[in-house]
Parts: sequence; C-alpha cells; structure tokens
Amino acid sequence: MSDFVVEMNNVRKSFRKTEALCGLNLQVPAGSIYGLLGRNGAGKTTAIKLLMGMLKADSGDARVFGLPVADTAEGIEIRRRIGFVAEEKELYPYMTVDQMIRFTRPFFQKWRKDLEQRYLKMFDLPSDRKIPKLSKGMRSKLMLLLALCRGAELLILDEPMEGLDPSANEDVLRELVDLAAAEGTTIFFSSHQIADVEQIADRVSIIDHGVSLLADRLDAMKDRYQRIQIVFPDGVPSSIQWVDGVEQLRQDGRMVSILAGRNQEAILAQGRSFPGASVESFPLTLKEIFLGHVGSH
Repeated sequence: MSDFVVEMNNVRKSFRKTEALCGLNLQVPAGSIYGLLGRNGAGKTTAIKLLMGMLKADSGDARVFGLPVADTAEGIEIRRRIGFVAEEKELYPYMTVDQMIRFTRPFFQKWRKDLEQRYLKMFDLPSDRKIPKLSKGMRSKLMLLLALCRGAELLILDEPMEGLDPSANEDVLRELVDLAAAEGTTIFFSSHQIADVEQIADRVSIIDHGVSLLADRLDAMKDRYQRIQIVFPDGVPSSIQWVDGVEQLRQDGRMVSILAGRNQEAILAQGRSFPGASVESFPLTLKEIFLGHVGSH
C-alpha cells in the first residue's frame, strides 16, 4: 500500500496543439496539507480535473488512494472518498442553499451534521437564498461547506478561498488545519494566494508549463534557499564564473543578487574573495522562492 494518497507519474495532457501537462509528477503523502502553486495556465486545474476523472490523460499514470483515476469503476470509489471544490464554483441554479445541502447530504454516509451547522453559522449562509443570488464569496463558502461536511479522507480544492473576505479566509484556513490535525484528512489545494499556502501547507509543489519545478516540505524548501547579495566597490567584474549552486542571478548597478539553492557557503566565500566586496545573505519567503523559479523558467 502506497504512503501517497495522490500520485501523478509523468502525466501528459494536451488540448489540440497546446500542452497543458508535460510529464507532471506529484506525490501527496497521507495526512499532509499540500499546496499547489503556479501561474495562470501552469496546469493546476488540469491536474485537479484529471484526478477527479473529469479529464483523461494522454499518457502517464495518475492514482488516488492507489486506485487508477482512468478506471471508471475505481473512479466512482475515489469520488465517494473525496471532498471537492471546483474553481468554477458551479452549483444547481434552481436550488436554494438549504436545498443544495439537503440534496448533497444523502450521498455521503459519513456526512458531518455537526460541521454543517457549524459552517452555516460561521459562513452566515442564507438558507432560503437561491444559488444565482449568491455572491462569488458566498458560493465559495457553500462549496466549502459541501466538501468539508462529507467526512472525506481527501479534500481536493481548486482556488477554494476565491472571493472570500479576509475574515472568512482566515476562518477557512483555520478549519482546514483543524481537519488535518483532528481527523487526519489529507488536503490538496491550489491557490494564487502564496500567503495562504505558506500559512498552512506543510508541503508545496511549484509548477509551470505543465511540469513540477520544485516539490518539497515547506520548511526544507525555506531552509535550502538563500538570497545572497554582493556589492562590488568599482562595478561588477565582466567575467565571473560562479560556483555551482547559483540558480538565478540578477545585476543592478554594482550589486549582484543571487538565488542560491545549494552550496551557499562556497558562493559566500567566492563573493568575499573579491577585494572590497560587501557580502550578505538572507532567508527567503515562499513568494521569493516561487518568483525565483517561475521567473527564471
């Protein structure tokens, strides 16, 4: 039995002549809060739709709970064990909030009525209001309620905080952490909000152009990378052969800024070897790591 709840191995998907996924690899451990970061068009939603059986991969292997998502029968079993929030936030337009909840509840034997009541109150959802009359934020809240109350083993959330005000955003982040800690629920979510990912995720994958550029535990990722700044007294020498470990280099006048992913001590020593050079190193935020990789890619 695999320790990974979600696995994608060399998965490829094209739409006509456009490659959305170009050999994507992902491994989401059981019980983790796993953040998927990427620009618009990076392949996040395509990857999620493949896991949900809404799209079929051109090649590669995608599994949830060790079951192949491409198998129709296994796909039904997978979806019984998942809570899902789609980016589109589409719901039946002829139903009210209360009708939508009562319609969904019987499909899930582990439905949490206690959480239903908690979230109705927390999200201040108007029970008698029809779906088209809800704001985007309200639809996001309702989708989250429907996903979180299922008693799911895995939550797959595509931009779940979209449209939420700052207070509701914090409420949802806190609830996700509590679910993972108390129930052992695995949470796999995509977001444009890097601060949200940094706040709750214990693992992160950065994808761009359909491939994973970087995937690791968040604390290990932040320990690994440093920003090294070197200020030269009389301008940057024209032909420096930097030692291994420089992943991105930016020059601004007399200053060179280096994104270092390894071998930091050797890079610092090389910087200090230039007469009169001032050398400093700084830890990086997840946002800086993201921009360093996506920008260079």
